[in-house]
Amino acid sequence: MAKKQTKTAKNTEVEEKTKKAKKTVTEQSKKSTSKKKTTTKTDETKIEKTVKKQAKTSTKKEPKKQSAKKTKKKTTEIVEEPVKEVVEKKQPPKKATPEDKIKDEISSCLKDRYLPIGVIEELASQIIKEKLEKKVKDITERALSDYAKNMIDPAEACGIVGAQSIGEPGTQMTMRTFHYAGVAEINVTLGLPRLIEIVDARSSPSTPMMNIYLTEEYRQDADLAKSVANQIEITELNDIAEIEADLTNLMITVRPDKEVIENKGISVEDLIEVISKIRKIDTKENKDGSITISLDDPSYKSLLDVNEKLKNLKVKGVDGINRIIIRKEPGEGYVIYSEGSNLDKVLEIDGVDQNRTSTNDIQAVGRVLGIEAARNMIIQEAYNTLSEQGLNVDLRHIMLVADIMTSDGEVKAIGRHGISGEKSSVLSRAAFEITVNHLLQAARKGESDNLMGVAENIIVGQPVNLGTGAVELVMKRTKAKKEK
Repeated sequence: MAKKQTKTAKNTEVEEKTKKAKKTVTEQSKKSTSKKKTTTKTDETKIEKTVKKQAKTSTKKEPKKQSAKKTKKKTTEIVEEPVKEVVEKKQPPKKATPEDKIKDEISSCLKDRYLPIGVIEELASQIIKEKLEKKVKDITERALSDYAKNMIDPAEACGIVGAQSIGEPGTQMTMRTFHYAGVAEINVTLGLPRLIEIVDARSSPSTPMMNIYLTEEYRQDADLAKSVANQIEITELNDIAEIEADLTNLMITVRPDKEVIENKGISVEDLIEVISKIRKIDTKENKDGSITISLDDPSYKSLLDVNEKLKNLKVKGVDGINRIIIRKEPGEGYVIYSEGSNLDKVLEIDGVDQNRTSTNDIQAVGRVLGIEAARNMIIQEAYNTLSEQGLNVDLRHIMLVADIMTSDGEVKAIGRHGISGEKSSVLSRAAFEITVNHLLQAARKGESDNLMGVAENIIVGQPVNLGTGAVELVMKRTKAKKEK
């Protein structure tokens, strides 16, 4: 009986302690809420856990007055920590610019109707420029009507329209090779031959060239621009030195031109280093600055072979770039124009502006910068070639051609080796080129033609599934009721 009484006494004391601890916690939480308006749910859960822990620890230890006081202090100390709140610093909202306000006005005027984001941005900038803030609604309505007019009609043969719009002015183009605009020394293929090169996706153009733009520091200084040009332009040993073959002693003497070497930024040590890469020869520098070359196995034939190698030996520069012209353009500074192209290596040279340097080699652009850059290059080159002849072709037709050429992730030609040869329709492939071969191969494979395109439907002699031919109209005729 005595043991039972002690146990019940202990239980009652534990319950009293837990109640007191909860009271102190609630009092402190109330104080904290009066100071800080919000408390999180996580804090409450932490408080309950700490109270339970304290209740468990107090049951294990003997209940004494002093220990009870200590536990009270501990609870207050432990509970104080989770009550503290972390005040998040809110960033001030960005101030809306006048353009943003006009964009919001335009979007409110549009409601459920659609305009491209680029058109909305252009409208907003022009409204601010012309100070037409009061006429936003009228301008958006006018833009919507113009946008609707320029949209392609449903089931329209946009490919055929694009082909016609490029093909018809192409008959007016000349076959000549023109000089590059502004640089008389560099010849560039323009006109119809250039357009054929672009559409055929040739591996390399007939007259490759590059426009090499320089960074801010280099384009203002003539010496720095020249140093970049010297690194790019290919320099052969035959251009900067005289090569003499001594047939009696079976030796070769190289006499470099000092002025040319200084202009190119090449030293005699550089020449010796390049020449010594040829096998089975020994080089020696003389006091007068010339270089003598002796053979390990002296013979007349090996002497002639080494002599030919020395003439075509590359001393400095980038492969493929034969000639360079530096010009000072108004508002731009010094720009380098090159005959020949090597985009990959040129972009690695210090001082070259990688963002603006361009080449007319579309395949090289695709390899180095990716398929999107190649697509943009096709559009730009084709548009420039046509507009140079005074032929106005809508840019969207050229964009359609560029999209078809680059849709598979690589630049493909429009021809039997590219897009036309990969058509799903057998009859349309046969109608283009090599009719018999296409029909024989299709018969061997057992191919079927669903007659979805234009050419195959014309061959069969049925309406084309485009334009008015895409619509099937059924009309039920009813007899008119006679009036009584």
